[in-house]
Amino acid sequence: MTMPLTDTPAIAPTAFTRDPLWWRSAVIYQVYVRSFADSDGDGTGDLRGVRSRLGYLQELGVDALWFNPWYPSPFADGGYDVADYRGIHPAFGTLADAEELIAEAAARGIRTIIDIVPNHVSSEHRWFREALAAGPGSPERERFWFHPGKGPNGDEMPTNWVSNFQGDTWTRTTNPDGTPGEWYLHLFAPEQPDLNWNHPEVRAEHEDILRFWFDRGVAGVRIDSAGLLIKDPALPEVPAEPRQGEHPTEDRDEVHEVYRAWRRVVDSYEGTRVLVGEVWVPDASRFAAYLRPDEMHTAFNFDFMTRPWSADELRASIDLMLAAHAPVGAPSTWVLSNHDVTRPVTRYGRDDSGFAFAKKRFGTPTDLELGTRRARAAAMLAAALPGSLYVYQGDELGLPEVELPREVLEDPMHFRSGGIDPGRDGCRVPLPWRGAATPFGFSPDGAGHAASAAPWLPQPPEWAELTVQAQEADPGSMLWLYRQALRIRKRERSLGDGPMTWMPSEPGVLAFSRGEDVVCVTNFGAEPVALPDHDRILISSAPLVGGLLAHDSTAWLHRTA
Repeated sequence: MTMPLTDTPAIAPTAFTRDPLWWRSAVIYQVYVRSFADSDGDGTGDLRGVRSRLGYLQELGVDALWFNPWYPSPFADGGYDVADYRGIHPAFGTLADAEELIAEAAARGIRTIIDIVPNHVSSEHRWFREALAAGPGSPERERFWFHPGKGPNGDEMPTNWVSNFQGDTWTRTTNPDGTPGEWYLHLFAPEQPDLNWNHPEVRAEHEDILRFWFDRGVAGVRIDSAGLLIKDPALPEVPAEPRQGEHPTEDRDEVHEVYRAWRRVVDSYEGTRVLVGEVWVPDASRFAAYLRPDEMHTAFNFDFMTRPWSADELRASIDLMLAAHAPVGAPSTWVLSNHDVTRPVTRYGRDDSGFAFAKKRFGTPTDLELGTRRARAAAMLAAALPGSLYVYQGDELGLPEVELPREVLEDPMHFRSGGIDPGRDGCRVPLPWRGAATPFGFSPDGAGHAASAAPWLPQPPEWAELTVQAQEADPGSMLWLYRQALRIRKRERSLGDGPMTWMPSEPGVLAFSRGEDVVCVTNFGAEPVALPDHDRILISSAPLVGGLLAHDSTAWLHRTA
């Protein structure tokens, strides 16, 4: 297979720069750089590797690329421990590589969204190293949450807050003379000290980081752990049943001041730059507050992603999220997985087809044939819903979650669980592009290249059947389904942002109309069902059975208005 390079832009950027509402209907492809494509043979994906695949991404039909953190980092947490926000990790390339990638993608009509991690930095960040060196009571420590311990000798943690990675949220420092010192807060790993967002320098620094990247052509920012920034300075324990805004570290009312300031930065730029929040807030009204007109443009809808394969469950999720977004006029986002979540092909093939971090275990039985069938149907269901669509790299290939040998795992969630949780590395295995054996085109091979290093995580040999090359030759493949669905989604004006109306359907079936002329039907039941009136079928995730919609499948229909 020949991968198109980027020297000849195929789409003029005029409409690209003038569409102020692009984000409301966009198909956004998540790039986990380390695992996307390796250009230099060191076994790690890089920005030049992404540039070499822009033709593939354009052919897929995406409108924007969201990059996980690409900054210098010790990788204690997959790059979410950022050491320098104005640089690129040396394994990924250089700042010049990033600038060229942003420009080349834009020339193809593809925008770039970057990841900002405002809750914390790396323990190798200059600010934190300065804070440790400066000692207790210093201005440098005020940028973080340093605090004396409790008890006669300060041996007890300041609070008993529980980490998002399980375990403690405080680590004790050591003074220059070797004696035990203050404690510092980290809601995640100890290598990720939390910033103090009550400090004006912290706020000013992040606003400047936004400008740094917007000046380089970035079209949007995905905000990691967006609801965690503000902490109660009194450091109370978490109430047994916290009322709205009462939790000491989550979804505090003051956090909205931060995003109103960020929105002012965003709106100061020509064209539409967007803020996308990772907002884990179960209350719908609290969730919607982040999407008011002077705050974020949109936020991730995690509820849909975590629900089991069930008509009732998914309808309840769709209704919940559309109702949550309606008061602020924001479009919902629809996503089936990401770099943290068990891949759909695996998840939907399990007895418990929902997702919860606490339930991940080694050796969970999976029916991959069933999971693949349902993942095809789920992809089309999500793509038909009103709003924007996110696709995690490899889902368009139907890649399963990989149960990796314990000795290659790197994810801190695995280690902090005492080895019970397999962690998130199984959805981060490098992509298969071509060929019959690893590295499946992920790294360069053939004439002009020395032997490449092994991919940073091992690829299963059975992925030979799932490479881009193999699927491009198979009209029944997951890749063909995604390409066709995204083309139809872009062609049919009723899809993307806009109205949606539920239609009458029998139990175990979801049917809804988009506008006057498009209908989506998903059959969750065990038996085929009749389709609503239509003049033609636009696409189906599985062949019809005697004119009926088969089990675990979705069809898009066209009807004359």
